[in-house]
Amino acid sequence: MGQLIDGQWVVGSIVRSDKKGNFDRPPSVFSDVIAADHPRYQPASGRYHLYVSYACPWATRALIMRELMNLAPHLPVHVVHPDILEKGWSFDTGFTGATGDGLYGLSYLYELYQKAQSDVTSRVTVPVLWDSQTQTIVNNESQQIIRILNTAFADMTGVRTDYYPAAHRKAIDDWNAQIYPCVNNGVYRCGFAKTQEAYEAAAADLFACLDKLDDHCARHDYLVADQLTEADIRLIVTLLRFDLVYYVHFKTNLRKISEYPHLFRYVKALYEIKAIRNSHNFAHIKRHYYYSHEHLNPYRIVPVGPASFL
Repeated sequence: MGQLIDGQWVVGSIVRSDKKGNFDRPPSVFSDVIAADHPRYQPASGRYHLYVSYACPWATRALIMRELMNLAPHLPVHVVHPDILEKGWSFDTGFTGATGDGLYGLSYLYELYQKAQSDVTSRVTVPVLWDSQTQTIVNNESQQIIRILNTAFADMTGVRTDYYPAAHRKAIDDWNAQIYPCVNNGVYRCGFAKTQEAYEAAAADLFACLDKLDDHCARHDYLVADQLTEADIRLIVTLLRFDLVYYVHFKTNLRKISEYPHLFRYVKALYEIKAIRNSHNFAHIKRHYYYSHEHLNPYRIVPVGPASFL
């Protein structure tokens, strides 16, 4: 693995920790928007491209929103190889489902970041929302990208469903504020902890939140207002990776999601939504985590199971 420093690729771990051994995720660099009244980035069919990994939960959020908003004809997707090695995400097409870079024929994702800004200092992450007209990155922060896709292209597609409706934003924000640190990032806090204390604190936060979610799902089909919202989209990508990968690889093994009766029912129901089901590639997910994190799995052995987890 590595990162860009002053535009140059530097090999080394990008997993940062604080003085107590807690995993510390740095912020993203590009954070612009697409809007009809934006001076630079206005909605247009085929102008913008989405770079993703099927393995990455953050990128999968964007894929789900792309399909929900019927953006497939307007927003091309480029899928990286599931392995992230010394040169980061690659456009190798040697794994089924990896598309390569159909726009510029690049070999590695970091080259796209260099193309956007020659002196950039940044982790090279997915998803990337790319503008082919100005040849730069509009945004590389998943929570911002899904909100862009939720609204920016509605006039073009005619899809008016709002997954971040004004009437329920406080409730959605409240759930997001709990789920991100405890669940979405919580599994990484467990897996990448460098002290026992940091790991146990992260695990306590994670399972306390999962307990709360299971209790909520005993009475509700969705997190907010009995309709699919951004909060569900942000949560489901972690839950669908939990029993498959995190339970073993990140030591989140107090309980499986399948052992939570109400939360497991919620996961299975959401997986039946076409946009969620079509945005998940479990072969990419397993390969990425077990093969890429050499410090956690030095022999890079990818387990054959579980035989079934849904």
